[in-house]
Amino acid sequence: MADYDAPISDKEKVRIASNFILHAPPGEFNEVFNDVRIILNNDKLLKSGASESFAKHNMEQFVPCKPDGVAASTLVTEHGDLGNGRFFDPSSRKSFAFDHLRKEASDVKSASGDDKSESYRAALAKVWQDYVQDHYPDGTGVVYGKTSGGQKSLIACIEDHKFRPNNFCNGRWRTEWTLTFSGPGSAELKGVMRVQVHYYEDGNVQLVSSKEVSESITVGDEASTAKAIVKAAEKAEAEYQTGIGANYTTMSTTSFKALRRALPVTRTKLDWNKIAGYQVGRDLKK
Repeated sequence: MADYDAPISDKEKVRIASNFILHAPPGEFNEVFNDVRIILNNDKLLKSGASESFAKHNMEQFVPCKPDGVAASTLVTEHGDLGNGRFFDPSSRKSFAFDHLRKEASDVKSASGDDKSESYRAALAKVWQDYVQDHYPDGTGVVYGKTSGGQKSLIACIEDHKFRPNNFCNGRWRTEWTLTFSGPGSAELKGVMRVQVHYYEDGNVQLVSSKEVSESITVGDEASTAKAIVKAAEKAEAEYQTGIGANYTTMSTTSFKALRRALPVTRTKLDWNKIAGYQVGRDLKK
């Protein structure tokens, strides 16, 4: 039998704390962090041991921010990670320091991107922003460009969220599309779409869903390639969102219904304030 009174090592405490932080629902990082801080009761250990989980959580969640002097918001992602707490915004060609606890950008500096993929990246960024504005009014879209081994890569990301703590509900949408090519011809576009929703009024229900897709597109000049990427992403994301809506409709009459307590034989709800008036109430008084 395990000895539950045995002390937990600092290493294990850090592992548990980091796991809680990494799985913090969208919009609830501060609440989870504060709870973990109270449980651990060791700020020095939390900062030194679990700080990596702060950065990992923010990068996985595509946390948006707006550095000073930059026209539009950008995203904190692994694709823009420059190391040492700095990130790259490809649209403005600026780098910035990011505080993973306060979610604030600072120390904005000029930075150079990947020149070899820039013409394709810029063309995609232009139509990508139009697509994001049309379909995700509160969303943020960023396009990264990289070159490795003679192959160009374009990574287009979207983040949109709706935080409504007063209604006990928070949710986030994330998508990431990657195209790697060496020149004109056919190439595979890979996409990952993620949805996470947390509803916690008198309960704790989470939806965590993701879908991976791939599509073959024709790589031509910059403009035609950008349009092909957006067209494929728009189709796949619409189908995914429609599928999630259909699942909700089905679950409301099957899975969720099975979780509800059935009505009594009278087919009416039991008024517990009037329990004494029911036979069961009179029997309980005896």
